[in-house]
Amino acid sequence: MTRAICILWPAFLTAGVLDALVFAVMDPHELRWFGGPLIGWSPVTIYSVTFLIFWAGISAAAAMTALLSLSAAEVNAFGEDDDAASAVPRA
Repeated sequence: MTRAICILWPAFLTAGVLDALVFAVMDPHELRWFGGPLIGWSPVTIYSVTFLIFWAGISAAAAMTALLSLSAAEVNAFGEDDDAASAVPRA
């Protein structure tokens, strides 16, 4: 749980800053679907969706960094407790 918070909280803050920077130079009323018609969403919806996309992307990158920083022993230890608990017969 602590590892998840250590990944999600900085990603949340970074996504907020990135969202503010993007919409400081872009008008949400002028966004189009790949050069086609206007999106037609309210600005709050556009801000929220882009924030969630930024947060998901930054969180995924941070999670991959955290995973790659683990040693082989730490990675292999993830399933040991689950296997031991499933080997014990339940009444």
